[in-house]
Amino acid sequence: MTIHQQLHDAQAGATPANSRRSASPSLRIEELRTRAAPLDMTSDRFRSLGHDLVDGIADFLASIRTRPVTRAESPEEVRAAVSAKRTLPEEGQDPESLLRHAATLLFEHSLFNGHPRFYGYITSSAAPIGLLADLLAAAVNANAGAWKLAPMATEIEVQVIRWLAQFIGYPADCGGLLLSGGNMANLTCFLAARAAQAGWDVRGQGVAGGPRLCVYASGETHTWIQKAADLAGLGTEAIHWIDGPRGMNPAELQARYRRDRDEGYHPFLVVGTAGTVSTGAVEPLPELAAFCQEHKLWFHVDGAYGAFANGLAGAPAELRGLESADSVAVDPHKWLYAPLEAGCALVRNPSALRNAFSYHPSYYSFEGEGLNYYDMGPQNSRGFRALKVWLALQQAGAAGYREMIQDDITLARYLYDLAVDHPELEAITHNLSITTLRYVPQELRAKQGSQETEEYLNELNRRLLEAIEKSGEAFLSNAVIAGKYALRFCIVNFRASAGDIEAMPRLVARLGRRIHAELGSSTARISESAPSGVNQSSRVGE
Repeated sequence: MTIHQQLHDAQAGATPANSRRSASPSLRIEELRTRAAPLDMTSDRFRSLGHDLVDGIADFLASIRTRPVTRAESPEEVRAAVSAKRTLPEEGQDPESLLRHAATLLFEHSLFNGHPRFYGYITSSAAPIGLLADLLAAAVNANAGAWKLAPMATEIEVQVIRWLAQFIGYPADCGGLLLSGGNMANLTCFLAARAAQAGWDVRGQGVAGGPRLCVYASGETHTWIQKAADLAGLGTEAIHWIDGPRGMNPAELQARYRRDRDEGYHPFLVVGTAGTVSTGAVEPLPELAAFCQEHKLWFHVDGAYGAFANGLAGAPAELRGLESADSVAVDPHKWLYAPLEAGCALVRNPSALRNAFSYHPSYYSFEGEGLNYYDMGPQNSRGFRALKVWLALQQAGAAGYREMIQDDITLARYLYDLAVDHPELEAITHNLSITTLRYVPQELRAKQGSQETEEYLNELNRRLLEAIEKSGEAFLSNAVIAGKYALRFCIVNFRASAGDIEAMPRLVARLGRRIHAELGSSTARISESAPSGVNQSSRVGE
């Protein structure tokens, strides 16, 4: 139908053929006086379904220790289970059967990071109160972008920001907001630094409006830095990598800064990491803070993982440097055990966030009220992430959290010591709650250091990691440390016990022997004349 025909029909009182209007709109209006929407349900029905679902979740949590950490299924197997090729149903289905089926799919075909033997990446067990909090938050469905739209949710988030700052030793009057995770929290701080330090209207003119911006980070920095430089318009070549034995090398930073200034760069940001991804090491934050103060640069700390350990007995003294940072990223869904998603950006000067993100379109009428979070970050529509963090902080208290974090560190150290004493394991590093180690067959220990032996050990441990995952007995990730492919255990898991940790050397050795036997023909290629005086200390990198 042409636009001219639609105009003619409208003038004649006809309804366009593609209109969704009922042929009898007045009748439909009468029907809508007692509307029954396909998605609605009675309170009794909701209560019954909710009780059944919570019972199923409680049973799942009670049985999680008896389940495999993962079934290590292929994508094809998972797609078959969910009937991935089926088309969108035209007609609705019973919610009871849908919920029961969804629970079965998730409980039978998921990796469980809440399992007491999950030690991969930096993903924590989720606090049960956080599960209930997300249900409660979804019931209210607050849009925490503006105070008027979410008054209580906003004030709870404000309080959470203050509590998180207090917990890590950061100024409690800082600005901040909750985001999806570490990538977005770090990106938010990056953009705040760019707006504050550029020296021109970088939001209006872009990065082309002034000299070339550059930032400093070490090779241990998480890949959020590449994404941030890319999204902020700088490009990844604007990242000037500064490396040393402790991550960022302050002396090399000083020299590179002078050279960059001579070459016309405009340095604006230094990134220090509090708990690196691979090993949990803490970079020399106090020295980096002093350098930034001297040169008036923005100092940002990626503390997504390690910042929560600041102030604990035995924690690295370098963590204290985060207290001087202009901004800090932390992830409550890491070492505060919040369910995903919960990241957080903290910025010393709250106005820096507004200066980086605030716009006031005519269709907003939120002025003169409480804090509007759309002014403080990249999102306008925002979920109520704060509730699960707020409730858990109160359930455990600061003392309870310090105890759980300290216990995770203690268990990681225990694993390191067990590896030191095991004849078939090489303990490589221990920092915070991350321990790295590798399997070394006894007959190869004297040949460590030769190229052939190291290549073989790397392949052996790569296959060993796959075998551990397929076994379902534990889940780890890896790290490459000075060329060594290591098994990496990150313990941010309040369900892990000493017994679970004691089982790990036995598991690694048992499966390591099997993989070594399967690769036996390769062992023969390792020269008997390989140097024997290069055995690495089992405490390398501690």
